[in-house]
Amino acid sequence: MSEQDTVGRADPAEAGTARVTASLGRYIAGLIVAQCLSFMALFTPILISLSVRVGQLDPGHRTASLSRVLAVGAVLAMIANPLFGALSDRTTSRFGRRRPWLLAGALLAALGTLVCGTAADLGTLTAGWALTQLGANAVFAALLATVPDRVPVHLQGRVSGAVGMTLYMAMVLGTVIAQPLVGSTLLLFLVPGLLGLAGVTVLVWIMRDDAPADPAALPPFRWGGLVRSLWVSPRRHPDFAWNLCGRFLMFCGISTMTGYQFYFAVDRLGQSVSGASATVAVAAVVTMAGTAIGSLGGGWLSDRSGRRKIFVFIGALVSVAGLALTAYAHTTASFYTAVAVFSLGLGSYMAVDTALAIAVLPDRAEAAKDLGVLNIGNALPQSLIPALAPAFLAIGSTAGTNYAALYLFGAVCACAGAFAIHFVRAVR
Repeated sequence: MSEQDTVGRADPAEAGTARVTASLGRYIAGLIVAQCLSFMALFTPILISLSVRVGQLDPGHRTASLSRVLAVGAVLAMIANPLFGALSDRTTSRFGRRRPWLLAGALLAALGTLVCGTAADLGTLTAGWALTQLGANAVFAALLATVPDRVPVHLQGRVSGAVGMTLYMAMVLGTVIAQPLVGSTLLLFLVPGLLGLAGVTVLVWIMRDDAPADPAALPPFRWGGLVRSLWVSPRRHPDFAWNLCGRFLMFCGISTMTGYQFYFAVDRLGQSVSGASATVAVAAVVTMAGTAIGSLGGGWLSDRSGRRKIFVFIGALVSVAGLALTAYAHTTASFYTAVAVFSLGLGSYMAVDTALAIAVLPDRAEAAKDLGVLNIGNALPQSLIPALAPAFLAIGSTAGTNYAALYLFGAVCACAGAFAIHFVRAVR
């Protein structure tokens, strides 16, 4: 064959590699968008919308009432994530095993935000928030499971870093979007919910090749067996158990930071509702910048070095320092400084801990279920901390404004979480 005959003729192997690379790139972009907008639908209410509405409905007991609403949603999140993950692993639909749960969960979460936005009492608000949490956690269970489904091991640290950063991108977007919507309770809840639905819909379209589970490889379905499968033996899988323990303790610290910023700005910094909303928005921007540096830098260094634990450990300890600084912040500038330190550490922690979690999964065939069990470590603190927070806030304060006690408790929890990672043996 002459040289002229070969001009312009692509090598089939190279063309196939290019198609795979392009497909992976589209998936990663869609994953980042879907995760970011889904987080925004969930965390805009946590940071602003619920605080505003609870303050309107029950101004005399706003901290305790907010804690109850958050706690109910968090309990459902703790149950929903592993349950929907297990169902996703078993889904044999022709639409794939992840896509049905992504779309159905996003629709349910959007419906929940609509209920929240029209709620005229705390009971209806709690019910709407419960629907939002159920739907969002169906989405998160399926989303996270797509990473071990589709991303090569040598890229999982960087992809996890980018995905970990989306939480804080979502906080920025949510608080920015919330500013002009504070005057409308309905829009304050519904706009983030609809944007979350839109982001998931884009990813569902990108993942048209999502494969269903193989029915021949699945054991007979029984609800009792499904519930029992959510138990992962610490004796048989100690690394998974220690990672779960560390994540739970770390998220106890994170929950103290994220759940009470609005009231912190009002009570400690003496700001108005609009001023506190603006402070939370700026704090979200600071958080995004810090976590971007921590996530991308930590993920890249982790992949380059082949080490995970050290980056998780250092990231957690830096976050501890940020929590301690927040405990004694009495000016807006010192609060922003504390948030910056906290977010730098959290970015590194979140990026690499996700990659570490994937590495210690008991069974890759049940990735969504096991990652859902692991996410109990994320969800349980969202229930536990709101239940405990009023007691810490009340220490030595009849007004319930002892934020130093709350944030120092968070720092102690996060520090214990950092040391729990030391006991993971299978990963360096």
